[in-house]
Order: sequence, then C-alpha cells, then structure tokens
Amino acid sequence: MAKISVIGAGNVGATAVQRLAEMEIGEIVMTDVVEGLPQGKALDLMQAGAIMGYDTDITGSNDYADIAGSDLVVITAGIARKPGMSREDLISTNSGIIKDVAANIAKYAPESMIINVTNPLDIMTYVALKASGFESEKVVGMSGALDSGRFASFIAEELNCSRRDVEAMVIGGHGDLMVPLPQYTTVSGIPLPELLSEEAISRLVQRTVQGGVEIVELLKRGSAFYAPSAAIVKMVEAILKDSKRIIPASAYLQGEYGQEGIYFGVPIKIGAGGVEEVLELELSGAQLKTLQKSSDSIRQGISGLKL
Repeated sequence: MAKISVIGAGNVGATAVQRLAEMEIGEIVMTDVVEGLPQGKALDLMQAGAIMGYDTDITGSNDYADIAGSDLVVITAGIARKPGMSREDLISTNSGIIKDVAANIAKYAPESMIINVTNPLDIMTYVALKASGFESEKVVGMSGALDSGRFASFIAEELNCSRRDVEAMVIGGHGDLMVPLPQYTTVSGIPLPELLSEEAISRLVQRTVQGGVEIVELLKRGSAFYAPSAAIVKMVEAILKDSKRIIPASAYLQGEYGQEGIYFGVPIKIGAGGVEEVLELELSGAQLKTLQKSSDSIRQGISGLKL
C-alpha cells in the first residue's frame, strides 16, 4: 500500500484525509503543529471507518519524522483567507511555513512527490520547489482541478444538467487572473459555446474567477474545503494509480506558453512520474493577454520572497 502524508489538519487537510481514507488508497499520516489536533481527528476518522466500512490506517502526529517513507505528501498548512483578503496577502506568513514544511519533507521523505495546496498557490508551490530541492516534475500545485470543478458546477446549474457531463478547463494563476477556457469546455462532448450565449458564458466565467471569494464571504470565518479536498484526491489518485489523467494544475514551466521558471496553471498529464507532460493549447488574444497579466502577478510575488 502507498503511504500518503497530509501536512496540516485544518478543514482542507482533514477532509482530504477523510476522502482518501474512504477510498482505501493507502495508509495516511496527518501532521500539524497544534498538539492533539491531528491525533484527535485521526482517532475520529478511524472510528468512522468501523461505521463506514473502511480499514485505512490513519496516524495523527506533531512529528515530521512520521512522514518517513511517504510516496506522496500533500501540503495544506498555512493560514486561510479571511473576508477582504486576497491570496497575495498571505505571501509573507505562508512562505515561511512552506519553507519549513518543504525542508522537512526533503529530510524525512526525500523520495516522495509533493502536491501543494497552500495559497497563494502558484507562489507557494515555487517556494516548496526551492526549499525541498526536488525535481520540478515531483512538485505540483492543486489549482486548475478546483477552478475547473467550480466552472463545471456553475455550467451544470445554468444548463440544469448533470455535473458529471461537464468537462471544464481553467488555466492561469490560481487567483483573480485565472483564465477559464469555454472553447475547451464541453458538455457530453458538445462545446460550451454551442449551448450558451456569450453573455451567459461571460457571467459564469466571472463567477468562477470569484468562486473562492464568494465562499469566503458567505462563511465569514474560513474558506472553502469540500471542493479543494475533492480536487486534492483527484490528483492523488492519478499519481498513485499512474492513470495519466489530463488535469489542469500548477506546474513548473520551462518555455511553455511563453513562460519560464514559474509555476503556472496549465493542463498536464499526471501519473506516477508526477508532471509527465504539459499540454499547450491555442488561445485567443484576450486569453493570452490575461494569461500574461496572471504570470506577471506571480513573478511579482516571487520577486519579494526571501528564499
């Protein structure tokens, strides 16, 4: 069985552990700096297994040494957004947290792969790469899987159809300058522009861009965790099962889409080798312009880091 470690026992991390436990995809270690928090949640989840019928071993720990031998490490540690905050407001605090986490992953689980979830996602994934010293294909950020899920959900609601029939594509930075791609979004194979007007698509695109903010404002305390945890599990499963899924995610670019040396949301082939291929799509002029603004924002965030 695979060993999966989740760093951070907050809502996102713990819900991801629950979903993974129910899948019986491997043994799980959940760590956190708060004493008792991961142990208590792990115990609760183990007891739930007796009711739900899963036999997954779940360990809660405050010690990074317990992640030793992990095949995959998911980073959810860090502070979450509060109303009025942007992902960029989190850079200073979360970069320090991610540097420490990534260094410990390199120390105790040097053969693992890393999925980063901490915001601002593209910038923190870059921090994880540099602090871990891992090869870039072994460090990936969970971004497009979540954003595309939000886009797909809004489309299904608009069309009054099953969410299972919608395949959406969102690329770019995981923030206000993300780029939903209607021309690469389908409903049972039917291109979205054939089903909805430009006005409707534009409205759904804008709601997708503000999808995380909408939830933060409604919750007032905390941010989304059900959909982010589902996106994490989708990526974890693709890696551990080597299923070669095509999923938009934050990958380290080396010339693709005209970008070099940054993490950026793009469609990738993901499997046992991590990021196995970056797929380049033809984009409209307006989409390319937004994409460049998105990459400029990420570069600006990286320029202020102390690595």
